[in-house]
Amino acid sequence: MSTPSSFPKSVSGVVPSFAQIADFGPPRSEIGVGCLMPWNGKLYVLNYSSHRKDSGTGTGLRVIDGDFSMSLHPAAVDGTYANRYVHAPSSQLIIGPHVIDTEHRVRTVHELDNIRLCGTATHLSDPDNLVYMLGMEGELFELNVHTLAVRHLFDLTKEFGTPGEGSCHFKDCYTGCGRLVVVNNDYEEGDFLGKRTEGNLAEFDGKKWTVLEHKPFIGLGGLGHFGNTIFANGWDRASAILKVYTAADGLWTTYRLPKASHCWDHKWQTEWPRIRSIEHERLLLDHHGMFYELSPWAYGNRIWGVRPISTHLSVHGDFCSWKGMLVIGMDNASADGGGNVLCAEPQSGIWMGRTEDLWNQGKPAGWGGPWWKDAVTAGKPSDCYLMTGFDKKCLHLTVEGGGKKAFRVEVDFRGDGSYHTYAALETNAEGYVFHAFPEGFSAHWVRIVPEADCTATAQFHYS
Repeated sequence: MSTPSSFPKSVSGVVPSFAQIADFGPPRSEIGVGCLMPWNGKLYVLNYSSHRKDSGTGTGLRVIDGDFSMSLHPAAVDGTYANRYVHAPSSQLIIGPHVIDTEHRVRTVHELDNIRLCGTATHLSDPDNLVYMLGMEGELFELNVHTLAVRHLFDLTKEFGTPGEGSCHFKDCYTGCGRLVVVNNDYEEGDFLGKRTEGNLAEFDGKKWTVLEHKPFIGLGGLGHFGNTIFANGWDRASAILKVYTAADGLWTTYRLPKASHCWDHKWQTEWPRIRSIEHERLLLDHHGMFYELSPWAYGNRIWGVRPISTHLSVHGDFCSWKGMLVIGMDNASADGGGNVLCAEPQSGIWMGRTEDLWNQGKPAGWGGPWWKDAVTAGKPSDCYLMTGFDKKCLHLTVEGGGKKAFRVEVDFRGDGSYHTYAALETNAEGYVFHAFPEGFSAHWVRIVPEADCTATAQFHYS
């Protein structure tokens, strides 16, 4: 595989010559772009198949050189990989089961090449020599970056009481503020119906594990000491969720965001919506079909600079900055284990453009809210819900069983956690009330306070 030394032709940013194409099979699989990583003048592209080596071939480690030629690396192995990490003390890139030095010499940890690696993170007690390696089935390993010795630490399916292989779907890990955080995005109809809760957001302090929330979470991110915050994105049936840890108060805070699409409401369909540093010292969040801009700072232990950028239909495995461009890796066409009889050739594209180009995609729009048939307590405010960056806004509020119930709608227009009453609403005899916000009305966050105990649904629609 090769391309001209000049920048290759693109179609609306997609570069056809950089298409990632798996073997035709059988078996036919998928070839999503699990991770993209710039490293000493080259762009490393790592693919994933559906499930380990037995679900398709022709994936592996590809390299795009500075002259824009692309080749399959001789060390490439088939597998399911979505981990990337720079080990600064040894100046090595870790991507999938590969460890790469600054001279582009590649060593492969074959003991891990059949693990569905989804995350690599800084070690809590020996960061100069060790890293954590997380597998999708909850396998947590310790890897020595010098000797490539591997030690199995935990089976997280047992630590958290999750079902294990066939259902368990760990997605990412991150070390910051003295803790290792992991996420598991298990979610299907049983979770939606309230019959089970098998997703997890959990942290490890070096001695014990603590499950922070039993909900599906997908990605983790932060900029270490720069901000001393940790971000985790997840969801439930009510809305998308952004959990934020702030070191100053040592607490996790829940912020709720709209869903731009329900197509991400299953563990298999979320893939790896990321939280990445793209432009200098700021973060880009891809979550439930929408891009957001994030600041790593939390003044007064509150984040307030969350801004929606655009909606999209693409499934993005990863994105990064390279040669002044934003590069996005897709997961475009999959045979889905034979379920998709209209897909013949597993393939995925790579998009290259400017970060500003994201603002030319779909207009920010979506729906969600703090409650979906939830038991609420009189005087206890709901989680805050994002309000800024959208045009037309309305609220639907219902009470299970009907009846007149009073609620206060409060807004935080400064974004610092200071709320003011915007309106008092009361449901009708059937337990329903609708409110359309005035044209142009906005605030950073909105929340609802019930005046009486009840089971309520509150959903905002932004268009």
